[in-house]
Amino acid sequence: MTATTADVWLPFPAEEIDGLPEGLNYLFWDGEPDFPGDPADCAYYVVPYLKGPEIAVRPLASMSAVQVVQTLSAGIDHVEPGLALLHPGVRLCNAKGVHEASTAELTLALILASLRGLPGFVHGQDKEEWRSGFYPALADKSVLIVGYGSIGSAIEDRLAPFECARVARVARSARTTARGPVQTLDDLPALLPEADVVVLSTPLNPSTQGLVGADFLAAMPDGALLVNVARGGVVDTKALLAELESGRLRAALDVTDPEPLPAGHPLWHAPNVLITPHVGGSTSAFEPRAKRLLAAQLTRFAAGEPVRNVVTTTG
Repeated sequence: MTATTADVWLPFPAEEIDGLPEGLNYLFWDGEPDFPGDPADCAYYVVPYLKGPEIAVRPLASMSAVQVVQTLSAGIDHVEPGLALLHPGVRLCNAKGVHEASTAELTLALILASLRGLPGFVHGQDKEEWRSGFYPALADKSVLIVGYGSIGSAIEDRLAPFECARVARVARSARTTARGPVQTLDDLPALLPEADVVVLSTPLNPSTQGLVGADFLAAMPDGALLVNVARGGVVDTKALLAELESGRLRAALDVTDPEPLPAGHPLWHAPNVLITPHVGGSTSAFEPRAKRLLAAQLTRFAAGEPVRNVVTTTG
C-alpha cells in the first residue's frame, strides 16, 4: 500500500481540516462502535482524543498495514498497551506543539489559586463570608519542574514574570538550556528540600510510575505545594493523602489515580487540595492546533517525507 492510496482515520471530518493533501482516503472515526472502514486498509491512524485506552487500542490488532499511529495528546501511555499488536516499523507520534500553551496556563492557574487561597474565597462567597488575611505569593518562591520537555519549558516561560527566587529543572537526561541547567531524577533528593512548589509535567513510563511516593513527599519542605499536570500514576495517591491529611503539604491536581476520581474517594475532601478534572489541554486552543498538526503531518506523509514527533517505532 502506498501513501497515495492509503486510508487515513481522522477524529475530525476531513472537510473541517484546512490544508490536507489530496490523494489520501480520509475516513472519520471518533471512537464509535462501528469502524469507518476496514482497519486492514488504514495506513495512518489518528487516535480519538480523550476517549480512553480501550477505544484507542481497539482497532490496532486489525491494522495490518498501518504505518503511523498519531495521538492528539502529549502522553502516549493510553496507546502503549496496544503497540505489541502492531507489526515492526510503525511510528508512534505524539501531539508536541498542541498542548503546551493550554497546559502551562492551567499550571500557573493552579499554582496561583492554591497559593492565594482562591478556593477558600469561593467557598466564602457562597457563605457571604469576608475571608481577608495574608496568603502566600508566588514571588520569591523556589519552583522545581519535574519533567522538562516542551510542556515543562512552556511552564517556565510563564513563570518568568512572577519573580520566583529560583526555578530548577529535572528531566530524564541532563543538559543545558538557555534558562539554565536541567538535572536528572537522581538529583531530586538534593533539590526537593529547597522547593516551595513542585510541578510534575513528566510522561508516565516505568521510570516515573509512582515516582512521587512517601520518600519524595517527605523530602519536600513543610507547607510546599505539589502540582500535577502530568499523569495520575506519577503520584502514589495513598502517600499523598497521608501528607494532605496531616496538613504538612498542599496539592493542586489536574490528574489523579484513579481517574476519573470516583465519588466517595477521600481525595475529594482531603484538606489543602485543589482538583481539576484533567482539563490541561482541553481548551479552545486544542482544536485549531490539532488540525494544523494533522495537516502538516499528513502533507509530509503523502509526500513520502519523515513525519515529526516520533516517540517510538515498533520493532
